[in-house]
Amino acid sequence: MRKNWPAWSGYAAALWSLVYGVLGVYWAAGGAGYPFARVDDDRATASLMEGAPVGIVAPALAVLGLTGAVVAVLMTRREARHWAPTAFAAVLAVVLALLIPDYTLIAMIALSPALVVFAFTGIPGDQGGLGDVLYWHRVNLILMFVGGLLWAATAIAYHRRARRACLSCGRTDAVTRTWQTPESAARWGRWAVVAAGLVTVPYELTRVAWYLGWPLGVTEEFHRMMADTPGMLEIGLGLAVLSVGGTVLTHGLVHRWGEVYPRWLWFRAGRPVPPSRAIVPASLVAIVLVPAGLMNFRIPFEPENWGIAVPGMFWVLWAVALGVATYGYHLRRRTTCRRCGRGSISAEVRVPDQVPKRRSRWA
Repeated sequence: MRKNWPAWSGYAAALWSLVYGVLGVYWAAGGAGYPFARVDDDRATASLMEGAPVGIVAPALAVLGLTGAVVAVLMTRREARHWAPTAFAAVLAVVLALLIPDYTLIAMIALSPALVVFAFTGIPGDQGGLGDVLYWHRVNLILMFVGGLLWAATAIAYHRRARRACLSCGRTDAVTRTWQTPESAARWGRWAVVAAGLVTVPYELTRVAWYLGWPLGVTEEFHRMMADTPGMLEIGLGLAVLSVGGTVLTHGLVHRWGEVYPRWLWFRAGRPVPPSRAIVPASLVAIVLVPAGLMNFRIPFEPENWGIAVPGMFWVLWAVALGVATYGYHLRRRTTCRRCGRGSISAEVRVPDQVPKRRSRWA
């Protein structure tokens, strides 16, 4: 199923769009459950759409959803010729996956181990259960994000068909560009990894400082409020530690232990790392960092409390750097496509360590 995503992603996007199109009609008619309605702060989100009037959003959602369902089916079933369907799908993907969500997605990924435990033990403190964390406004943002991914896959599949490229690997018969060769990808990939590590430092420093009692980037009053709120400083410290761990893992995208399991993983030591085990999670994190970073630009700026939002603004750069590093890893690790045969050893001379040599432009 994973390998056949170009065949089914368009239908999945159509189904998602149809469901939200029908819901848009329902909400426009006065139905309950409108996910962007104004609610109490403990049930609100930081979404760009939070508090948007139902009289405008619901009809627009109905039109876009029902239209999108038809477009997605046509993009999947008809021959790809025009750029307009690709642009339509790409815009929807950006809006749904990057602009509408907030920090919910990155928080769910970072706290996923704890959420599994809390599902059985309950959430400490005043929270009544997972329903107090994953309420409808947040669940809707997750569903919007999923819809964005489906539309992105639909756009990529259609664009590949229009270019007469392989639906599986995206390669054509054209000569590989110089910057896409494994050697070039290794060079610029290292710079991307360095950038990804540096832009996280402001967030990590401020959160660790707060936990240690130093109000770096915030007023004494605000720091006291955080200290008096059970678990707030601990969560900040935990996220900083996870950020450092993510930086360490990012280095695997340009080091050997990202390609062959190291010795300290004794149960897998010496075995090759399947590329997807690095590419999929790294790509997902890179994507969800974008809405989390953009959210910080919507927070009112207070010079005396710059530590609240400014470090998070760098997450957008983190997302870009991580995405570039991940793409470089993909270019270095990709092998012969089983579907189209491109990238075969017969087409590219390889040195003993199986790294393709740079092609001559005159070949």
